[in-house]
Amino acid sequence: MKEDASGFRFLLYSINYSPELTGIGKYNGEMAEWLAKSGCEVDVITAPPHYPEWKVHKGFSRYSYSRKRVNGVNVTRCPTFIPRHPNVVRRLIHLLSFAISSSIALFGKIFRKPDVVFVVQPTLFCVPLALLFCKLVGAKSILHIQDFEIDAMFGLELTKSSKRNRRLRFVSRLETYLLTKFDIVSSISYSMLAKARVKGVAENRLLYFPNWSDTEFINPSVDGRELRKSWGVEAHEKIVLYAGNIGAKQGLESVLDAAHAFQQSDLEDVRFFIVGEGAHSERLRKLAEEMGLSNLEFKPLQDWENVPKMLAMADVHLVVQRKGVADAVLPSKLTNILSAGGHAIVTADENTELFKIVRKYPGVYTCISPEKSDLFISAIEESLLLSKNQSVNDSAREYAIRFLNKDSILNEFLGGVQQQLGVSVVKLELNS
Repeated sequence: MKEDASGFRFLLYSINYSPELTGIGKYNGEMAEWLAKSGCEVDVITAPPHYPEWKVHKGFSRYSYSRKRVNGVNVTRCPTFIPRHPNVVRRLIHLLSFAISSSIALFGKIFRKPDVVFVVQPTLFCVPLALLFCKLVGAKSILHIQDFEIDAMFGLELTKSSKRNRRLRFVSRLETYLLTKFDIVSSISYSMLAKARVKGVAENRLLYFPNWSDTEFINPSVDGRELRKSWGVEAHEKIVLYAGNIGAKQGLESVLDAAHAFQQSDLEDVRFFIVGEGAHSERLRKLAEEMGLSNLEFKPLQDWENVPKMLAMADVHLVVQRKGVADAVLPSKLTNILSAGGHAIVTADENTELFKIVRKYPGVYTCISPEKSDLFISAIEESLLLSKNQSVNDSAREYAIRFLNKDSILNEFLGGVQQQLGVSVVKLELNS
């Protein structure tokens, strides 16, 4: 570390945090601990860990507040309703319950007087009081958009009623009003920043802050043979892997359809694995059983120590999303696949950033239109052949090193915050 940021006070406000193994919670945890290691005073207000299982992790409570210092970070957890089987109404109650309970913890930080309050969307319910808090303590406000939750919800038509359009207009106007009140609005892709611009955020308030990968920990030289053997995979068998959240956005029925097609073709040397948890886990498992898929298995989320091995043993990686959500939700799992030098098939519409990336950097991954079964199956067949001839996707690895390195991204972000807000955050060089 060349300099430190001693005395700089940073408050992270998000419903997700470590020890959640995937998604927003994982990135929040890594960022907070990175900042604490740099010398910042970091406070976190969050819910009990529950994602993607939608079940509170062992050792945590959904009913009470808790405060604990973890790896140099002051973590306050707030009571939150965690639905075991989330639907639209239960999700809204889930988000609202956190917004209400966390407001008490938030205003308990008044005397800490943070320099920056970093709010992560979702949830939008937390935004009004967060803005009020910033005004009271004189803090700079940053809204970091991991998901455009309103776009994702309405894009998937999760809210079906005759009043849908009227509700959408009202909620969209409210979202626009709130977005424009932040000092900085950051997001994980340029296309999502473009959405924020359309929603009314001024250009000089936008900041690119992508998700990252630990490119040293996850690399192509990792040996996955031991884990492969423990999963009962023979040396001659090929692995097609999906690892991540099992929810409505993903549309993982397409993976089941592909497994069924391979099974019907008597391609016995191809094994499909779905690794993860989520709101649709039980439904998907039941569907796979009904289809009689002997070539597909479900595995639980893997400990972080096993992730590089899991990525290394796969011949083809699947990054699957339904039509209409690819620019509302950028899949964070892709960063680690690229860092591992994996051969990935990504489903995304042609006008999305995912498609633009592969046009600009050919070979980084294969991108196809979502919800097209024949195209999806053909892409898997072609990628299996490609991985046979080239076990490591050098283009993917080079892209990860160039654009997805954790220290580089976090340093760049702090530099952007300092430039746009004029706060006394030094730019750091860490070897974590």
